[in-house]
Amino acid sequence: MHPAVDESAASRAYRAILDGILSGVHPGSSMLSESAVASSMGMSRTPVRAALIRLQDEGWLTIFPKRGALVREVSAQAVADLAGSKVLLESGAVRSAAPTSRRRTAEALRQQLETQRERLEARDLPAFVELSIDFHRSFVTAARNAVLTELYDRLADRQRFLLFSYGQRLFDRSDEILAEHAAMLDALYAAGAPGQAPLETGEAARAERALTRFESLLRHHLNETYRLDP
Repeated sequence: MHPAVDESAASRAYRAILDGILSGVHPGSSMLSESAVASSMGMSRTPVRAALIRLQDEGWLTIFPKRGALVREVSAQAVADLAGSKVLLESGAVRSAAPTSRRRTAEALRQQLETQRERLEARDLPAFVELSIDFHRSFVTAARNAVLTELYDRLADRQRFLLFSYGQRLFDRSDEILAEHAAMLDALYAAGAPGQAPLETGEAARAERALTRFESLLRHHLNETYRLDP
């Protein structure tokens, strides 16, 4: 078989299986059959096997020879690690961002809050999940640091997996989520400045208090969303 065709088929199989895991079609502790997946996708077992191996390497499943691939359940420690990583990356990026970038980011994201509300009221989980990921990613991109953004983007699929699995919880907490998002934007705006000039002593102290509040609000929001102990 042509190598390019194999690689393309393996990539398609990888994306299809991962999308199934993220959306809950393949829940944790379910077993995937290599032959069944291949048949459903109209391809040979070879690219499916390559896709399953890649997913195992990334920690999504465990392959048992002659039995299939077991989708792993997310442990409480894995959830805590993800939330902790988000706090470090998002708050660290905001702290390193220029004051003007903080303010512009807050202003831009305020326009997204109404769309978030609309998607939650419509119970459009896929759309809200993407909006939520984009919302939090904007805190990282405010720093204009490509390496930080790249590191954060590696967490995107794990965020999708958890948010999809928390579907009903997100709808139940919709008012709280929107209020928490708005409060974070208020703190981010307060930590910013309209111009490029360095902050004066009083302004710097105000910005530092706002940054501390932003981190506290972010940590609380993630604790509540992922139900972690404060």
